[in-house]
Amino acid sequence: MFSLFNTFRIVAFLEGLSYILLLFVATPIKYLADDPQYVKLLGMPHGLLFIAYIILAIMVGSEMNWSKKTSAIVLVASIIPFGTFYIEKKYLKTAK
Repeated sequence: MFSLFNTFRIVAFLEGLSYILLLFVATPIKYLADDPQYVKLLGMPHGLLFIAYIILAIMVGSEMNWSKKTSAIVLVASIIPFGTFYIEKKYLKTAK
């Protein structure tokens, strides 16, 4: 049903979405409204998705024989806002 590749695509989307929500919604609320509740609420799921993204990126990269450069780009994209969406469009949409 779900291949490793499709699982990675889903995790990449969710990781990117959680990162954007954390950076552009929760963090401003924390500092502008002095309410850290949203950072606490989004922090753990984002952390778990980030770890899953890294592990799955390594596994998928190995399975698809990505070059070291491609693997590095995919891994670095996880720390850049909107990076995982770029990876989806550039590397994952056309892969299978």
